[in-house]
Amino acid sequence: MSNLDRRPAAREMGGTEATAAGPVLDLLPGKEVLLGESTRVRRLLPTLGRRMVGAWAFVDHYGPDDVTSSPGMQVAPHPHTGLQTVSWLLQGEVHHRDSVGSDVVFGPGQLALMTAGHGIAHSEQSPVVHPRFLHGAQLWVALPDASREVAPHFEHHATLPGFTSDGLTTTVLVGSVGGATSPGTTYSPLVGADLELTPGADVELPLEPDFEYAVLAAGGSATVEGAPVAHGSMLYLGTGRRTLRLRSEEAASLLLLGGAPFEEQLVMWWNFIGRSGEEIAEYAERWNAEDERFGVVVGYDGDRLPAPALPAMPLKPRGRVR
Repeated sequence: MSNLDRRPAAREMGGTEATAAGPVLDLLPGKEVLLGESTRVRRLLPTLGRRMVGAWAFVDHYGPDDVTSSPGMQVAPHPHTGLQTVSWLLQGEVHHRDSVGSDVVFGPGQLALMTAGHGIAHSEQSPVVHPRFLHGAQLWVALPDASREVAPHFEHHATLPGFTSDGLTTTVLVGSVGGATSPGTTYSPLVGADLELTPGADVELPLEPDFEYAVLAAGGSATVEGAPVAHGSMLYLGTGRRTLRLRSEEAASLLLLGGAPFEEQLVMWWNFIGRSGEEIAEYAERWNAEDERFGVVVGYDGDRLPAPALPAMPLKPRGRVR
């Protein structure tokens, strides 16, 4: 999924100097953004006060939206560099096409993992005949310098590992939780998991103390380490936790995101992650020139998204907290 803002802000991120040295409970505000022609999302990362959680650099949550009388998600071909996109649906279907030849329709519980690496282009659309509701999350993972030029590729995993315990059903998107390990490819110490809580659930989940974590309430609301987390909000948890206590009075869907604090400093602008303003400017210029770096999305009926004008201010890599 794309950042479709026509005046996107430059985000300087990375570095560990401001990573929480222990457990915290910081509620991260979201910002409503129009995505494509009809889909509104809540942008939770980057946000005021925090740019990254581990290598997770971008979090959009959308829905549930009734798309019965609308075309649903319609995102034209656009580029990415230096990152992975992790697409996760709770309801609905999305048709993914990309410039390495992938042509896949995926639905709830299925992992769509795209590694942009050196450069890729893709489109995302609701099928012409689609389910009534569209609900999910789009996440980006920053690639470390050693892997950011990897050849682009796409993975679709229709089934994922997980476990059930005390009213909690865990599905592991990437990384490992509680002995269950996802088949999704990662390039840094990382974890992402879907946590489904039944009404009245009260459970502890094992964590890696060297990771920093956040929890997104994707559906319903829950209490995380005693702090209420309402639908559409995200709670940053810091580091140093070995377990996480979750309670819910209603059925709830949470996304657990975590990883080793990302040490490298980055620049993120529009749909690109690089290491300098000069790199970002080159990516934008090459995309607008239809350079072969990004390839062509075959099968999409429509125009590509042009890169917007670069901001007047210089783009410089900085730390992970604004």
